[in-house]
Amino acid sequence: MRIDIISVLPEMFTGFLNESIIGRAQREGYVEIHIHNLRDYTKDKHKRVDDYPFGGGSGMIMQIQPIADCISHLQSTLLSSKGESYDAVIYTSPDGNQFNQGMANRMSQLRNIIILCGHYKGIDHRIREKLITEEVSIGDYVLSGGELAAAVMTDAIVRVIPGVLGDSQAALDDCFMDNLLAPPIYTRPAHYDGFGDVPEILLCGDPKKIREWEIQKALERTLALRPDLLEEQ
Repeated sequence: MRIDIISVLPEMFTGFLNESIIGRAQREGYVEIHIHNLRDYTKDKHKRVDDYPFGGGSGMIMQIQPIADCISHLQSTLLSSKGESYDAVIYTSPDGNQFNQGMANRMSQLRNIIILCGHYKGIDHRIREKLITEEVSIGDYVLSGGELAAAVMTDAIVRVIPGVLGDSQAALDDCFMDNLLAPPIYTRPAHYDGFGDVPEILLCGDPKKIREWEIQKALERTLALRPDLLEEQ
C-alpha cells in the first residue's frame, strides 16, 4: 500500500512515522508513506499557499494552485512509475464523515491513497468539488490543522493491513471490529492485594468458555458505555 500525505507542516510526521508499528510496517515493505510539503508546489515567491477569503471574514484559505499542482504531480508520477492511479484523495475536515474502524478496514484494502491535510480556515471549495473523493473527520471538534487527523488515520489503516501485526488475531480482537468494545483484560499476577483477583474463568484453560465470557463482557461493556454501537448493527 502507498499513502501520500500533503501538508504545510511535514515536520510533524517525522518521529511518528518512524516509530512502532508504522515504522516497522514501512521497513518490512507493507506500506510506503510519503510526506509532501505543499509549499514546494506554490508559484508564490514567498512560498505562500493561502490567501484571504472572497466576501470577507476572518481566517485564511488554502489556495487552489499549489494543491491542484501537487495532486496532479503525484497522479502523473504514480501513473508513469507504476502504471497505477490513486484509489482515493482524502481531505481531513471537521465536517467530513466520521472516521471509524470500518472506514479504516476499507481503506487498508486500497493500493494508493492521498491524504490532504486541511489547515488555516480550510481549502478553496473548488478543490473539494473537483479533486477530493472523500472527506473525513476524526471527531466533532476543530484542530489547528489536519496533520494530527492524518496521523490517526494512517495508524488505524496501517495496523490492519494483513501481516503488519505479528499476531494475526490481534487486530481482529481490537475494539470496534464487531461494533463491540473490548472485554476486560488482565495479566499476571492473578491476585494483587487491594486490587482483587482475576476472574476464575480466565484461568480455567478452556478456550470455548473463555471466548463465551469475553463476548458476554464485551456486550455488557458496549451496552453500558456505547449503546449507539449496537444500534448501528
